[in-house]
Amino acid sequence: MPFDGYFGDMNTMAIFRKFLEDSSSGLDIPAAVIIETIQGEGGINVASKEWLQELESICREYDILLIIDDIQVGNGRTGEFFSFEFAGINPDIITVSKSIGGGLPMAIVLLKPDLDQWKPGEHTGTFRGNNLAFVAAKVAIERYWQNDDLSNAVKYKEKLLKDTLEKIADKYKDIFDIEVRGRGMAYGFEIKGDNSVAGEISEYAFKENLIIETCGSESQVVKFLPPLIIDEETLIEGLNRLERAISKLVADKKEKLTEEF
Repeated sequence: MPFDGYFGDMNTMAIFRKFLEDSSSGLDIPAAVIIETIQGEGGINVASKEWLQELESICREYDILLIIDDIQVGNGRTGEFFSFEFAGINPDIITVSKSIGGGLPMAIVLLKPDLDQWKPGEHTGTFRGNNLAFVAAKVAIERYWQNDDLSNAVKYKEKLLKDTLEKIADKYKDIFDIEVRGRGMAYGFEIKGDNSVAGEISEYAFKENLIIETCGSESQVVKFLPPLIIDEETLIEGLNRLERAISKLVADKKEKLTEEF
């Protein structure tokens, strides 16, 4: 089913509901719905509070399990520990990984007790459990989530990140059609109309000793996922390097207008 905003202002949950209501739609009632509240690799597409609440309501109405994939945007990435907390929803299953391990490989599946069908020993296996990662995760949670300091810092730096990206987008609005979107410390910088520009920005940023990747269906979005523990000075320096990279890219493109091909 289409994500929030996929058809512009159209409410895509209405489409989902229509498919479920109509027995001839070709869609059987699914056992579960799995979703990222912010599509990471998909292009930093952000689901609204209202959309997530309606999705949960539909899942409850049709007895569908609601699974939140918080592997990339959970663990504080949006300012709250879980990315869905702002919407006040209560998923049945949550997947978390990546930064939950404190730099070590780790993945966790959280589920409601009534869904736990494992019998003792059934979940064991060759690659299950990494003792060092368990210790690292425990220490990271105890250190960074004993109070709201990290959460508040993420929200503070989000404003800096968002405001700077919007200023850059406005500066080059006569050259590129740029949309800035995101939440917390997960932002996207989509250059519309030319899918190659995001990759070029990434290349020019690398020349400024800044590593930044792209995402989206056509790699048309420059993706910003700074470390949650980054200090303000380093964040500002990274954004300054981004702006220098874009400035040099624009200058090179203008120069090419007069060159022979």
